[in-house]
Amino acid sequence: MAAKKSEASRVTDPDPSEVSRAREVIERLRKQYPNAKIALNFRNAYELLVATILSAQSTDRKINEITPTLFEKYPDPRALAEAPLHDVEQLVRQAGFFRVKARYITAAAKTIVERFGGRVPDTMEELMELPGVARKTANIILANAFGKVEGIAVDTHVQRLARRLGFSRANNPDAIEQDLMRLFPREDWYSLNYLLIEHGRAVCKAPVPKCDACVVADLCPSAFSFARPKATRGGSRSTSSSDA
Repeated sequence: MAAKKSEASRVTDPDPSEVSRAREVIERLRKQYPNAKIALNFRNAYELLVATILSAQSTDRKINEITPTLFEKYPDPRALAEAPLHDVEQLVRQAGFFRVKARYITAAAKTIVERFGGRVPDTMEELMELPGVARKTANIILANAFGKVEGIAVDTHVQRLARRLGFSRANNPDAIEQDLMRLFPREDWYSLNYLLIEHGRAVCKAPVPKCDACVVADLCPSAFSFARPKATRGGSRSTSSSDA
């Protein structure tokens, strides 16, 4: 019962001042990153599905290096569904957690063939029936392959920036998505994802952001609140970020 009350308490109209601050944040980020868009290379919904599953805990750059060979050998869901798992593992080895990811993409391909006639489904509910697909992946596919914006894809960058900017206090990606959807109008949902990703990669890094280079620092409640990495004996910083 307590859980239901807690969830219900989240469904409230955002404070007008927060809506205004959010609008200013996204406008500044638009000016800073006018070409923000998805970084994964793909030609159709199948390729985007596979690439997005592979991109978990990896970099888009690395996945873009892997997928051309993968898609040349397995150009559609049926080909991938019939592929020997060991062969797929070898092709995606550099993606990290390659055995799990190979199982996910082959199982997703089999489900597409067996349940959806070989076509990647275009609804949130059906996409989330595929192995390896949760709301983040489904949102990415719907928006970029089918032009359907039903939510906001919350990856590690979006999660980190949403909390630092005070847009959400939640830790769960689905709860963060709901907070962002209430704060931003629907027409901003698609661009918000990629603007936050670009800013997270360039400036608002983990673990220490570059607040002195941030175009929204004066709007951010977390600005300049992070401890600087200690300098080593040679003068370099002891903490670095591998965000990509």
